[in-house]
Amino acid sequence: MDNLDYGIVGNCRSSALISKDGSIDWLCLPHFNSSSVYAKLLDDKKGGSLNIVVDEQYTVHQYYLKNTNVLITSFRNGNDWFEVLDFMPRYRTSDQVLYNPPDLIRYFRYRSGKPSFKIVHDPKLEYGQYTTYTIKENGYIKSFTKRGPYDSLYFYSDFDYDKILSAEMIDMVQDHFILLSYHQKILPQTVERSYLKLQRTEVYWLNWSEKTTRYVKYGDAINRSALVLKLLSYDKSGAVLAAATTSLPETIGEERNWDYRFCWIRDASMVVRVMSHLGHQNVAHRFVNFLLNQISDKDEKIQIMYGIDGESRLTEKILHHLDGYEGSKPVRIGNDAYRQKQNDIYGILLDVILQRFELFRTSLQNSEALWTMVRNIVNTVEKNWQKPDRGIWEIRNENKHFTFSKVLCWVAVDRAIKVAGLINMDSYIPGWTKLRDEIRKDILDHALDHKTGAFGQFYGSSDMDASTLLMEQLGFIEASDPRYVATVRETGRQLLRNGLMYRYKNQDDFGLPSSSFTICTFWYIMALFKIGDRKEAELMFRKMLTYTNHVGLLSEDIDFESGRLLGNFPQAYSHLALIETAVLLQGGEVTEEELLLDILK
Repeated sequence: MDNLDYGIVGNCRSSALISKDGSIDWLCLPHFNSSSVYAKLLDDKKGGSLNIVVDEQYTVHQYYLKNTNVLITSFRNGNDWFEVLDFMPRYRTSDQVLYNPPDLIRYFRYRSGKPSFKIVHDPKLEYGQYTTYTIKENGYIKSFTKRGPYDSLYFYSDFDYDKILSAEMIDMVQDHFILLSYHQKILPQTVERSYLKLQRTEVYWLNWSEKTTRYVKYGDAINRSALVLKLLSYDKSGAVLAAATTSLPETIGEERNWDYRFCWIRDASMVVRVMSHLGHQNVAHRFVNFLLNQISDKDEKIQIMYGIDGESRLTEKILHHLDGYEGSKPVRIGNDAYRQKQNDIYGILLDVILQRFELFRTSLQNSEALWTMVRNIVNTVEKNWQKPDRGIWEIRNENKHFTFSKVLCWVAVDRAIKVAGLINMDSYIPGWTKLRDEIRKDILDHALDHKTGAFGQFYGSSDMDASTLLMEQLGFIEASDPRYVATVRETGRQLLRNGLMYRYKNQDDFGLPSSSFTICTFWYIMALFKIGDRKEAELMFRKMLTYTNHVGLLSEDIDFESGRLLGNFPQAYSHLALIETAVLLQGGEVTEEELLLDILK
């Protein structure tokens, strides 16, 4: 498998990646950030998987049940035909209690003939660091560790357990089920019970999708991306994950491999803003509560990221025993970036807080606590905006005066002024206005490259950075301003390759990046649209949609030459940018005939 050809299923507690041929290659239980049960994704031999093996005469096809996060893998050999419906239960019970246990169900739906296959159950608990023992008990199969941290997995099914344990051929003439659980079940597990959970989960997702704002153009892509973002939200705390995986490389064979199963304040805030526009306010409410829980004291320093349960220490560790995705070492768990200083987090965060006040001016819960947070953030910005930082891309080797970080400091104060106006705290506005204007003048005086007339990556730099494309979207500058137009043009000249964007091209502490950061291409498309290049923007967007995998998912990166997906997957950043771009293009006036003419050219 060479293109991250996986579907994802989940229930806002954990998730699993299932290959296009039906193998569960990544599953962590009981939570997103728990150690893995299956991790073949990161090591073919030592990672473990739950695979369905059919002979080569079978045709395998995978797709989502429309408007849901139920994944269907169809296996067909002439008249012999069965389907596997994978899902993690999520629905409300009759007394309106949310049911989303640390379970994964594989519902085997019989279609016709007499299909046959093997089920290869090979769990490797605790990232496969120690031997996993698997035994048959009364009514289930149990896998467990004896060394290291104790862990266990329960496997329930109405298939013959002996045939599963010996990987013998199984003939199928009726529906069956497999249930994987972190917990031992109290009630008997049956195919009827699994089918009921399937139906209830399907209804839950259909109802959720029905609430998503509908768009005429690119509606399916928008809805699939919204479903992905929902899956990456963690019910227990309100955190939003950057991605469901760890250590998928930005470039095959290199060491840019990070654990993304955490909540970056900036990324999550951008996701929340987009989800709110799509009509899903509950995601925003829970995230605001998550923030207030982490920053409960007035002197609390805001980190750039937290664990999904609010952990502030995310110590990085290398799993030396795993070979990595296609041999790309190291495999990391934890992320030392939590120590970094990034001044850009404040602006995006206050942008979300402003949105909360605008939508719920008189009824917003925790409004006084949020106002305290607003004032504390402005105080922090006032003390720190003139200092260098590591920037949006978390460059690890040195601090610089990154233009995007300065712009986001301006955004923070600008949004704070707007919040103050909304809640009649006018006495703060004059002082904050002076600070906002001071930051703006500093950016205009030092970030512009006088040769190109464009905003550089950092003060005094002529190198471009895709993040500066957001200056217009954030309200710092008008799209018609010659300085912004020059920034868009120069960014394209320096960073565009084969229709895909670099984040930046100057070397960092890991050398020259060799893959495109997916979100940056979407940013460029939106910037082109804003400055009037609408046909080019539409064409580029349609091309970007061709890079999604077989079920419409995107990772963090795209290889410039092959177009294969790379990096952690599925990536919240990429899907939120897809939504933003698709929504923006709704306002385009480009006809199909104009686009066809451009393609023919």
